[in-house]
Amino acid sequence: MEVLKIATAGSVDDGKSTLIGRLLYDTQSLTTDKLEAIEKSSKQKGYDYLDFSLATDGLVAEREQGITIDVAHIYFSTAKKSYIIADTPGHVEYTRNMVTGASTSQVSIILIDARKGVIEQTYRHFFINNLLRVKEVIVAVNKMDLVDYSEEVYNKIKADFEALNAKSTFKEQNVSYIPLSALTGDNVVESLGGMPWYEGQTILEHLEALEPADVYEKGKARFPVQTVIRPKTEEYHDFRGYAGKLYGNNIKVGDAVTVLPSLTESKVTNIHFFDKQFDEASVGSSVTIELENDINVTRGDMIVKSSELPKVEKDINTTVCWMDSKKLVPGAKYFVQHNTNRVLAKIDSVKNVIATDFSGTTEVSQLAINEIGEVNIKLSKAIYFDAYNDNKSNGAFILIDAATNTTAGVGFIR
Repeated sequence: MEVLKIATAGSVDDGKSTLIGRLLYDTQSLTTDKLEAIEKSSKQKGYDYLDFSLATDGLVAEREQGITIDVAHIYFSTAKKSYIIADTPGHVEYTRNMVTGASTSQVSIILIDARKGVIEQTYRHFFINNLLRVKEVIVAVNKMDLVDYSEEVYNKIKADFEALNAKSTFKEQNVSYIPLSALTGDNVVESLGGMPWYEGQTILEHLEALEPADVYEKGKARFPVQTVIRPKTEEYHDFRGYAGKLYGNNIKVGDAVTVLPSLTESKVTNIHFFDKQFDEASVGSSVTIELENDINVTRGDMIVKSSELPKVEKDINTTVCWMDSKKLVPGAKYFVQHNTNRVLAKIDSVKNVIATDFSGTTEVSQLAINEIGEVNIKLSKAIYFDAYNDNKSNGAFILIDAATNTTAGVGFIR
């Protein structure tokens, strides 16, 4: 079954957690004990409705303050798809959490409170989705029940967001608009008739209708090798396969390929998925590839089509979202984790910090936590990469603090 990864974004009290809880409730995805806990808690708080935000806000501080602090991952399925939702916090001080949640998502739902309209946080969330090149964005105008389901209010918010969208440099991005009430459930899973002037899809209908071509960016085929398969059984005595996940584009049996960094050339002879063989592996699939000749391939290598070689360099210009309380400064040393490859790196220079409201850049010499800026990095050995705008999987990396082994930042090669 197809898996669709979704990130939610919105300001405080825009109703992200309530929307997800409503999706789970209306698709009958809540367990009995979870539903009972929500009912009990809602009664204790004196609510005359079910507080669906409790379905996602798992931390004690989140429940006490009524806000989302950390990224929560929620899983549910329908007859058509399986979904993974990353419920991300809305506060500016949790920008790093927003980036983390959206970095692996194919769809983003940006919530806007119908009473407040487009605000500073809306700019920030849309900027991050542009930075991460999330192809499908749903602008969910929530709490329409609190503005009497006004079409005029909805149209004003849509027009304001269209003005913001005009600043986007990611022209392949598709932006859709849906008015809804997460509290009542109108236009979440089904239309309840509160907005007869809206003739579009509900949130779930829109998600169900999305095809892989709508959410995956097409690029050059990249196959980072995760492990070498050598069963050494009687049946597969001489078998040597290379397992990993395919990014960018499809690979077929017969394709001429090159193994990096050795630049050894070969040809794909078989493609395995569990106990089945296929003539072609589609983008996003985890497979095992056999090559024509017995060459040296190890974890950290990458298999690409011979006609589509990536860049191979030791100096990279990047955009970094800094996540550590210790500031990012020139001269600092980190590990760069790029796909399955880990390389020692030194920060050459920090050039600027990028404003997340599309207002431009400011020259700086260091990055503080939650800041996003342009950073030049020198590597101890060359990596094989693409610009993030050309191939998301092969243009992204994380910075790891060598002393603490913590993820200090996430970067995107320019």
